[in-house]
Amino acid sequence: MGGGCHTLVLTLAMIGCECGAFAPSLMAQSPAGGADGLKKVPAAEKEDLGPVPAKVDVKPVARDEEIRERLQSVLDATGWFTDPRVEVREGVVFLIGRAETDDLKRWGGDLARNTQDVVAVANRMEVAEPSVWDFSPAWGGVLVLWRDLIRSLPFFLFGLLILMLSAGAGVLATRGMRNFLRRKVGANLLRNVIARGIGVLVFLFGIYIILRVSGLTQLALTVVGGTGLIGLAVGIAFRDITENFLASIFLSMQRPFETGDLVEITGVTGYVQQLNVRTTILMTLDGNLVQLPNASVYKNNLRNFTTNANRREDFVIGIGYDDSINEAQEIARRVLESHPAVLNDPEPSVLADSLGTSTVNLRIYFWLNGREHSWLKVRSSLIRLVKLAYQKHGISMPDEAREVVFPKGIPITMVNKRPKTEENESVERLPSQSPQDEFDEASTKAEGGLTSEAGVIKEQARHVRPLNDGENLLKGKSGTTSGEKDAKDLDTNGPDSAK
Repeated sequence: MGGGCHTLVLTLAMIGCECGAFAPSLMAQSPAGGADGLKKVPAAEKEDLGPVPAKVDVKPVARDEEIRERLQSVLDATGWFTDPRVEVREGVVFLIGRAETDDLKRWGGDLARNTQDVVAVANRMEVAEPSVWDFSPAWGGVLVLWRDLIRSLPFFLFGLLILMLSAGAGVLATRGMRNFLRRKVGANLLRNVIARGIGVLVFLFGIYIILRVSGLTQLALTVVGGTGLIGLAVGIAFRDITENFLASIFLSMQRPFETGDLVEITGVTGYVQQLNVRTTILMTLDGNLVQLPNASVYKNNLRNFTTNANRREDFVIGIGYDDSINEAQEIARRVLESHPAVLNDPEPSVLADSLGTSTVNLRIYFWLNGREHSWLKVRSSLIRLVKLAYQKHGISMPDEAREVVFPKGIPITMVNKRPKTEENESVERLPSQSPQDEFDEASTKAEGGLTSEAGVIKEQARHVRPLNDGENLLKGKSGTTSGEKDAKDLDTNGPDSAK
């Protein structure tokens, strides 16, 4: 019985040493307190210590030799270890040898722990350090990558096929939707936006199928759900561009002007040349091209002088206080009625506008056809003719009176009259023109006729850098822009046809 106790105490001491639960060295006491006294057990070095078993059998069924033989045969059979050796003492397994990797060393320890009646495992196997010139791991990684590539080749071919089919389906959907909306939506830009949006959705559906087949379901949902977020982020980042693009859609739908119309936008007056996805291009009366952002065109006031051919103009002329207002109005009215560019319906009118410092101001209103005649030239012609008629009928047109104060008086100096000499007579002087000598024609050579400047502006537009007609959103179904027919008719009939 005493020997059995001694063996049990020594076994527990070794178990505590292997598990690290006790101090680095344990003292084993002999039962009789012999001369040996306390015996020191060395600590394990480079051992993979496993957890303490929950239960330790006092009378194990399997003997140490049987455990050793079984583990030794398994390790030799695997061929994964170099010089493997197993020692078993009182149910404690000691594994000795070399393993190629840490995983193999750990596998050997787990194998010993799972063996019947093993109390503890001391894994003293050494892991072989790989050589610096050992390229086997890299080669193994390349082989794994190659196997993965070969394994994923069917998915790649299938995804490529789905991608091609979805792209073709997107193109067909775009064309089909564009043809379907051709008779339902008049705006060319809006048709293109809707058609391309449908095509993009079809293409994204193909991408979703590819990701689902590849097993990337979460990524597919992220792509589908993130499309709207990406669109929102792009819209915020490119707010001005997006605003101009949306304004171009609304302008192409509402069509407040056509190509060739004379408009005034934000103080700029000119003939419309093109409406694209970003700007509206005008040719001013000075022959300059001006690009206006579509957002400004859509949000600001717009005056279209071509939509209604008839337009009203006016100017102010002053007569003296001693002259008869009725007579002056009648004289101006007769001039307006006889003018070839002034319309009789609506009829012109001459109204007393205000009382000035030295004149009674009359405001003369008249209507003209803006497509055929230039309001600048007609206005110049009427001012000239009314002034000539007033001079012929003795209606004075004094200038504004000015009061000049001389606090120290006006010095007067008498100068002898110079005698007339041949030198003075040789100086030619232009005689003052009398009212009878002035022209009473509707248009003079200086005014250059009364026709509209549309033909001149179009001719000047041909000399500038050509615009891309494919970007013009004002084109109709026939491919020609509105307003071009009027310009062609003007070129065919000639500038003199409007006189």
